[in-house]
Amino acid sequence: MNSKRTLITGVAGFIGFHVSKRLLADGYEVIGIDNLNDYYDVRLKESRLMILQEHRNFVFCKIDLTDKSAINALFESKSFDCAINLAAQAGVRHSITNPYVYLKSNIEGFLNILEACRNHPVKHLIYASSSSVYGANKKMPFSTHDNVDHPLALYAASKKSNELMAHAYSSLYNIPSTGLRFFSAYGPYGRPDMALFIFTKAILAGTPINVYNHGKMKRDFTYIDDLVESVTRLIPKAPSPNANWDASNPDPASSFAPYRLFNVGNNNTVELIRYIEIIEEKLGRRAIKNFLPIQEGDVPDALADVEDLQRTIDFKPSTPIEVGVGKFIDWYLDYYKVKL
Repeated sequence: MNSKRTLITGVAGFIGFHVSKRLLADGYEVIGIDNLNDYYDVRLKESRLMILQEHRNFVFCKIDLTDKSAINALFESKSFDCAINLAAQAGVRHSITNPYVYLKSNIEGFLNILEACRNHPVKHLIYASSSSVYGANKKMPFSTHDNVDHPLALYAASKKSNELMAHAYSSLYNIPSTGLRFFSAYGPYGRPDMALFIFTKAILAGTPINVYNHGKMKRDFTYIDDLVESVTRLIPKAPSPNANWDASNPDPASSFAPYRLFNVGNNNTVELIRYIEIIEEKLGRRAIKNFLPIQEGDVPDALADVEDLQRTIDFKPSTPIEVGVGKFIDWYLDYYKVKL
């Protein structure tokens, strides 16, 4: 595995950073790209990059995914064994107020990666999808074998579009592609726009937090180390065509092409109000709660069926929420020099 040269897009992002850090520790050569946009504090992205740049087998290129010529030039100059696309404009609610950003980054940007993989073949393309694609689905747990045709926000629609685009390219050009539907990833160096970060910061400052759906929402929180372990184990598992795929009863999770979809989640739900209680317990402080109705574009519940993932990589995310939240808070207090 030491000779593996891997491209990671969104390398300065939360998930991209952690996946890169693990692969570098495992002896991979990682070429990372990121546009370092200001969707949230760029200093946090720069801090992640500084850690990665301590490794001799890491190269960073400041490239925007929508810059087709730069992406092509990179693929021409390097011969990638694997490409892991983690760059995207994230955030469900942001997609409601800034829709055009999502089409450019998540659709046009991903198209540039697909075209590059077509012209400069890789052994495996892995890309981030999202649990948000399940949208209005009510059947629990969410399964990749079920249709996901009713997204509730443009962000979700853009991620579903990525899955369809990847299938088209897998079919046309025999690109082995694996889409990963991540469920509520969290952990150290997490995004400032995520609930755990927002709640921790507000509780420490003594300012109110907005608790949507009156705290009754349920999420399948996935600790970042479990997510990274799943991605790492999937790299050598490039998909093959499913010989049993039936066009008269099509399975959305696989194909006659070298294409697969997996959920990456804890297979366990935590109610939002309990999530807040855990943060309060770890900080030793109470939150000032502002209870509100559910937000537009949000789903009330999410639970991942991970049987296919476990069968394929012999691993299942399982970090307890109390442990994961504790590790995030330890990082937060250290990084921001906060004393309780």
